[in-house]
Amino acid sequence: MTIRSRTVAWSGALSALLAVAVVASAGMGSVSIPPATVAKALLSADPLPFAFDVGRTNRIIVVNVRMPRIALAALVGFALATAGTVMQGFFRNPMADPSIVGVSSGAAVGAVATIVLPFAFPFGLELQGAAFVSAVVTAFAVYLIATEDGRTPTATLLLAGVAVQTFLGAVISLLLLHSGMSIRRVVYWLMGHLGGTTWAEVRVIALVLPPLFLLLLAYARDLNVLLLGEEDAHALGIEVERTKRLLLAASSVVTAAAVAVTGVIGFVGLIVPHGMRLLVGPDHRILLPTSALAGASFLVATDTLARSGSAEIPVGIVTATLGAPFFLYLLRSREVTGL
Repeated sequence: MTIRSRTVAWSGALSALLAVAVVASAGMGSVSIPPATVAKALLSADPLPFAFDVGRTNRIIVVNVRMPRIALAALVGFALATAGTVMQGFFRNPMADPSIVGVSSGAAVGAVATIVLPFAFPFGLELQGAAFVSAVVTAFAVYLIATEDGRTPTATLLLAGVAVQTFLGAVISLLLLHSGMSIRRVVYWLMGHLGGTTWAEVRVIALVLPPLFLLLLAYARDLNVLLLGEEDAHALGIEVERTKRLLLAASSVVTAAAVAVTGVIGFVGLIVPHGMRLLVGPDHRILLPTSALAGASFLVATDTLARSGSAEIPVGIVTATLGAPFFLYLLRSREVTGL
């Protein structure tokens, strides 16, 4: 099969899996709704032209209460898996994840500062806006630190990211010491959550994500060549530094948009690309879209699990609980020692 036909086949299968996960998730909760009723309610939602009679209560529960959270979970999982796939290829490092250049730590500083400190951020930035701006500024700062004479060695960028993450971790700890009565809200945000989602948040990330994903997908072949090493990539006609800047900027903004609305959700961008790489191979032309779709299904499923118990828990706890053992299994089976 050609790359295009394999991509279409895998993407179709994973899209169907995502649809099943969405319908199943929308039917689960304190009020159980059959899958057929969920599907009819979704097809009857604006602006779709269908008009199935599912009852006003079922329609409100599915469309207005559960679907914003499910849609945000799918978009954030899509974003984190996309960024993780790009970062692993960019750094040629199987341990790379979306937060490797300090984006998550930067977002956390902005969010925690907004919660803890008594002053308002300029331009009317609320928590999510402050988190997004802080994340993007952090990624840009790491890039500037690692760049010298117009070149940005990936090893230097990686070390700069680790150093900045450590420093920002200390800043977050300092803010926690002065958080007072707001510490519960801070800790809840740092754990990663999807509670209280509205369609407004979904629309924001839905505007940011698609164009950046298409941009990254257009550079999938260049990302394949970068795996050979920068010298070989340059010899094959790739504008290495320009490509690296573009990949870093796009993946950082994708990660920042996801983290800003949900908090820090770990392991999605680390284990999903590895799992899909075992299934579809290392070619980013197929790995990038399939990882993104798998990440969407994974976060929808884990968030459903997070809210299905007697007491809802942050989804970041669930992804870490499931992700860490799976990654250790891959590590023991030597599936993460190379790309």
